[in-house]
Amino acid sequence: MSQAELTAVPAPRTPPRALWAFGILRSELATTLRRWRTLALLGVLAAVPVLIGIAVRIETGDGSRGGPDGGGGPAFLSQVTNNGLFLVFAALSATLPVFLPMAVGVIAGDSVAGEASGGTLRYLLVAPAGRTRLLLAKYAAVLVFCLVATLVVAASALATGALLFPVGEVTTISGTRIGFGEGLLRAGLIAVAVAVSLIGFAALGLFVSTLTDSGVAAMAATVGVLITVQILDTMPQLDGIHPYLFPHYWMSFTDLLRDPVYWDEVTRNLGLQALYAAVFGSAAWARFTTKDVSV
Repeated sequence: MSQAELTAVPAPRTPPRALWAFGILRSELATTLRRWRTLALLGVLAAVPVLIGIAVRIETGDGSRGGPDGGGGPAFLSQVTNNGLFLVFAALSATLPVFLPMAVGVIAGDSVAGEASGGTLRYLLVAPAGRTRLLLAKYAAVLVFCLVATLVVAASALATGALLFPVGEVTTISGTRIGFGEGLLRAGLIAVAVAVSLIGFAALGLFVSTLTDSGVAAMAATVGVLITVQILDTMPQLDGIHPYLFPHYWMSFTDLLRDPVYWDEVTRNLGLQALYAAVFGSAAWARFTTKDVSV
């Protein structure tokens, strides 16, 4: 083969569908994270650790005494004054039951229904990527928000704790002491575990979003399901179904502060979230791929 023929051979090209899929994912991430509503939610989440830290600082005077004696408040709150790193764990304990999932519910509930109510969904479906890739891109954007929201809470708590309280070695739930560096690693692992705990609820919110063309209705219904399930999880008469409710193992991340780490409930939580993601993700796909988009 001559040199001219060699140079005439075209270089391998990325398949057009892959380019469309990547472009849609990038567009979804940019749209989701740049909305004023998203930024407002992240701002509220970032403010929660600051408020907790200031409240503990005021309660304990100069911060040199131990934490509050009472058992109320988020877990780890009594250890914050001795080590500011515990504000990360306390803030995640305070935001996980309500604030974080509500923020995820707003984003997930609006993901498809918001496009439909705004009249932009049918234009998105013109793209060659197809409905399945569009739905996967929207779910991926919601999952990225789960991680970003959790990291915002953790970063805000870490900065606030370091400014208001001393930091140093961490005393685990088991009573052993680990270095500050390992404590930071545990905090990062816990933040990831909290974010992963929301993937099942995110899939549920995505499914609800495919059922209506009203973004407000989808967000309200998703948050309503969250509140209802959490109420059911607190009723002792229904303890037989508690292990199957998506928020039941949310607080299992505290076991990551044991030495050695206690993995049983953490793995149960991961398995339960994967199950919810599979069931409601499949339901969302079945609904969305057959949905009649006329607006």
